[in-house]
Amino acid sequence: EVTRETLHYATNNNTELYLDRYMLSTMPERPRPCMIFAFGGGFVGGKRDQDYYMPYFTALAEAGYVVVSIDYRLGLKQLPAKINIIGMIKAMNNAVTIAVEDMYSATNYVIANAEEWMVDTSKIMISGSSAGAITALQAEWLRCCGSEVARALPEGFRYAAVISCAGAIYSTKGGPKFKDTPAPMLLFHGTSDSNVPYNRASVCGIGFYG
Repeated sequence: EVTRETLHYATNNNTELYLDRYMLSTMPERPRPCMIFAFGGGFVGGKRDQDYYMPYFTALAEAGYVVVSIDYRLGLKQLPAKINIIGMIKAMNNAVTIAVEDMYSATNYVIANAEEWMVDTSKIMISGSSAGAITALQAEWLRCCGSEVARALPEGFRYAAVISCAGAIYSTKGGPKFKDTPAPMLLFHGTSDSNVPYNRASVCGIGFYG
């Protein structure tokens, strides 16, 4: 049987953040891999427990994974009615950055509870859909680049894998390059996607790179 438990994992900028943990009710004999998932919604909406994610969570849990579906702050939820291009660039950069910060907070929460949850910390993976996939890819890219934001993670920590469903990396300095070897990535994307670019959508090196 797959069980679900809702837990408070962080308070970031006065925002209470929760996660749903899905796992088999029977404890295993050895630590299991863990998948941390971020929902989609354009950084303006979405829920960690949308019905259409449930088959994904259930399949992973039945395969022996601990699945952690997280809240994260929605940085574009309260944009002003009128905003210029510079303001939009800053708002998007902030939205992606704070989502990544929350992904790192959730990662640290899993690590802190790994012994109790029987999680193998060398097999923590991240995943997401649309905005959540952007968050997952961005989290790994910033970790590989030694970003200040990524210092929230334990020294030497590496994600075991990234699964992106219609994701991209947001860069203000041209096409993203990885300074460190990234985790193995499984990328699902369609060329007809009108929201997240399959290839890239950038101006003067600022934008999304699929």
